[in-house]
Order: sequence, then C-alpha cells, then structure tokens
Amino acid sequence: MSATLQKDYKERIVPALEKEFNYSTVMQVPRLEKIVINQGLGQATQDKKLIETSINEITAITGQKAVATLSKKDISNFKLRKKMPVGVMVTLRRDRMYEFLERLIRVALPRIRDFKGIEGKLDGRGNYTLGITEQIIFPEINIDNINKLNGMNITFVTSAKTDEEGYALLKHFGLPFKNAKK
Repeated sequence: MSATLQKDYKERIVPALEKEFNYSTVMQVPRLEKIVINQGLGQATQDKKLIETSINEITAITGQKAVATLSKKDISNFKLRKKMPVGVMVTLRRDRMYEFLERLIRVALPRIRDFKGIEGKLDGRGNYTLGITEQIIFPEINIDNINKLNGMNITFVTSAKTDEEGYALLKHFGLPFKNAKK
C-alpha cells in the first residue's frame, strides 16, 4: 500500500516541485522525513490505565509500537512528579510513514464530520502540525471499546527550507488544505 505514495513522490511530485521552484538538482527537492504522532494526556496522573489504552490505540492506528512520554519535572499544582507518564508518541519513517499518510488522506480525514479541509499554517521551517480532536476518525479504532475521546497532534517533518516549499510538498501529497496560500 505504501509503495503507491512513495512511487508517486519519485515519479510525479519531485519533477513538479523541481519545475515549480527551479531547483538545479533533485537533491534540493524537499522530502517528507518523518511523521510524529503525539498525544498529551494530562489526566494520566489520576488514571494510570489511560496511558495503556492510548498506547494500544496509537499502536493500532500507526502499525508501530507507541511509547509513553514522561514528565521532566515536578509540578505540585498538577499533582505531577518527575518521570510520570503524561503522553504517548510514535515516530514514523520510510514505508510506515507513507502507509500512514495514505490512510490519513484517503480514509481518516474524509471521515471527519463537516470536513472542509485543514489549516494551511506551517511553522516557519517547512513543517506542519495537524491537530485532530477525536481518535475515532481512524477505522482501526473500535468505537464500542472507547471510554474517552482523545485528540492528537500529527506533525509532518519535511526537509523544506521555507514554508512555501513545505506547503507545496504536502499539497502535492494530497493533504486537503482549506484555501490556497496567500
């Protein structure tokens, strides 16, 4: 499944971006380096099962084992101790990254209710973070087994030097942005 987007990148996207930005060599064309899926779980300090559930859900969504992220310091107001699990993350590269991207674009995003596209704001270095409010848009999640809806951040890390290049790369991959870049 992942071969289609990877092949598409090499055969269609690279020449299109080369032409669009007048690159002198193929090595200048920006590429998708990794996709990081991150879920912050502040309530995990009270409920320990929340972390396990989220690890299982994100592992099912991505096909790669997710890990718990730990707190860096003590914060007494939040009843937080150093090295307590406060989130879940997974970093996808190569084949799994393209496979996840394809499922996100073709299956998960169209399942969002009243979906009109995603925001087109990048971080200034050609990377893009997409916030998702509910994990149930992924078909791997069984709605009957959900006891709490959790959102997640999906960060697309590219080798692009500018936002314009990163935006063009993600647009060519098929991410449904709302409006054209000003």
